Amino acid sequence: MLETFQPDLLRSMLRPLAAGPANLRQAKVYQAYYGLDFAQKHLGLRTSLGCLQVGGYSVVTQLWWPAGAHASLVLLHGYYDHMGLYRHLIDWALGMGFAVLSCDLPGHGLSSGARASIGDFAEYQATLAALLGEAEALQLPQPWHLAGQSTGGAILLDYLLTGSPREELGETLLFAPLVRPRAWGWSKLSYHLMRPFVEGIPRRFSVNSSDPEFIDFVHHRDPLQPQTLPTAWVGALARWVPRIEAASRSSRRPLVVQGEGDMTVDWQHNLEVLEDKFDHPDVLMLPGAGHHLVNESPAYRQRYFQFLRERLGR
Repeated sequence: MLETFQPDLLRSMLRPLAAGPANLRQAKVYQAYYGLDFAQKHLGLRTSLGCLQVGGYSVVTQLWWPAGAHASLVLLHGYYDHMGLYRHLIDWALGMGFAVLSCDLPGHGLSSGARASIGDFAEYQATLAALLGEAEALQLPQPWHLAGQSTGGAILLDYLLTGSPREELGETLLFAPLVRPRAWGWSKLSYHLMRPFVEGIPRRFSVNSSDPEFIDFVHHRDPLQPQTLPTAWVGALARWVPRIEAASRSSRRPLVVQGEGDMTVDWQHNLEVLEDKFDHPDVLMLPGAGHHLVNESPAYRQRYFQFLRERLGR
């Protein structure tokens, strides 16, 4: 009989990655459930699931380290997401010879915190700093490339524009990065009207990819999906947007992948912000592609993986 994935049981068993791999049956069940068991495809692969303590949160982290890795990818997921949904990108990175280090953001996946909520986007920066500290403690191979989908991309934008980027960093990969969501003016008005009365509203699941298998899984079979949109998160975003749009220009040149069928973020405005803040970002536009690019249909994934391979393989 197959063992059932039990998120609460797994959370209670985790320890820091630096303490060494914990050979937990529930970790193996989790990896099998989300298709993260790459050991047979990538021979000599070391994997570990652990946790970090960051500002009162228990942040669950995960490492994949292939034999002969010559660089690393530090990966941040999008809003409502978690590491378990990123198997395509992780598999590609392992095939590139990258070690991959990722985490579930506070309030997401296996990490602690109110579901899909945050007090301030500064807490995401603290999480990224802790994750990079973990990369240093583990002595992951350099350079360390960064990758972020949507809100994960917003966290990386914030880091590059307002933080102190580390010398170990290589390229930054942004998939449909968030600056402003679509219909942001209406969203802010709704937030101010609702904030005195409600802490959140029921989540509306969207069709943000042309991959029907992914949509069915997220809508019906993923036990780690949040069910509400907290007003606290919208408020944190409302404070973050003007700060990032007023940030000083950076000399860095991120790699950006954006779908033209994206109905989640205001991608036209966001690309203008990126053009203004960075030195000629290298942008791949994908006509028809939706927002959840890391889980778009295979044809779209093949196109942007080739785009990235040409730039990261040099």
